[in-house]
Amino acid sequence: MNEHIIRFSEAMPVWVWNLLIIIGSFLLGILIKAVTVPFVRKQAIAQSSYSLFRSFIRHFNKIISVFIPLLVFNSLLPFTRFNEATFRLVSKTTEILLAGCFAVIIIRSIRVFEDYLYYRFDVNKENNLRERKVRTQIVFIRKLLITIIVIVTLAIILLSFENMRKIGAGLLTGVGVGGIIIGFAAQKSLGNLLAGFQIAFTQPIRMDDVLVVEGEWGKVEEINLTYVVVNIWDKRRLVLPINYFIEKPFQNWTRTTAEILGTVFIYADFTIPVQALRQQFMRLLEGHRLWDGKVAVMQVTDLKEQSMEIRCLMSCRNSGDAFDLRCYIREQMIEYIRTAFPESLSQTRVILKPEGTACHSRNAAPPTR
Repeated sequence: MNEHIIRFSEAMPVWVWNLLIIIGSFLLGILIKAVTVPFVRKQAIAQSSYSLFRSFIRHFNKIISVFIPLLVFNSLLPFTRFNEATFRLVSKTTEILLAGCFAVIIIRSIRVFEDYLYYRFDVNKENNLRERKVRTQIVFIRKLLITIIVIVTLAIILLSFENMRKIGAGLLTGVGVGGIIIGFAAQKSLGNLLAGFQIAFTQPIRMDDVLVVEGEWGKVEEINLTYVVVNIWDKRRLVLPINYFIEKPFQNWTRTTAEILGTVFIYADFTIPVQALRQQFMRLLEGHRLWDGKVAVMQVTDLKEQSMEIRCLMSCRNSGDAFDLRCYIREQMIEYIRTAFPESLSQTRVILKPEGTACHSRNAAPPTR
């Protein structure tokens, strides 16, 4: 069959034959994709909410459009009639593109596996501590593997050139000195990378953890190899080096559980009936969906010169619910006091003495005789 192909190619002009191979290889690749992808997509639609086929299509759709035609062209390359210089150039270009495609395919395979793990450890549940632990490790390991794949691929491409191999052999003699210099120059980055390993496996923070850091309340949005992004409540992003969470103190509200106690402080006059307030507080909680039903306490926690401090303590499933419930209790309690006991709102007393009556302070000097 090869002899028939050779005779057929020799009967055509060189440029026509070469162009025919290029066009034919890409058309064959497109045809293979046109046949296989709709079948896989049909199978994916028939699956449930998570589908391996659907994940495969989402991550491999674009790269397959390049990889299949390139693979077909590489297999037909021996049948082309390029001159020696052009053949070497086209062959080297195809080799580099295939190496890049293989790297992308490996990376996409990691993403497909990551989708499966995300499905297996779904964080959209009420008590998702274990899932957030696993997801934190998945994200860090995925980014580390992608970095290694990119570096190895670039090294393979560069070492495929003869000149690069010669340069590399010459540089081996200076690796020791160069390593020391790079170590000093990149010690901050290496420290962040090692801190990333420590965070991924000891997990002082995890994905979606609620933190108070640098005086800001927010959730962990990204954990990268060298930095962490915290999504602050007002949609700002706080970017911190990853070793910050090893070296400095911060508050983690979801370290062991998302449950949290919310507090509301009320400052009222001494005449207010505390038991009536306590009954109203319980009525408000019992009818509200944000209260988890575990803790509900109202106590007088302090007495000041002009008012007393009343603390309302309630438990919630997470910090977001606690914030909303605190606002609700605060609004409803002050409305209740304003309508039921308006005279018991915090106030300043001024006692006026009748005319002609001397008023002395406790520390005033006694009158002289």
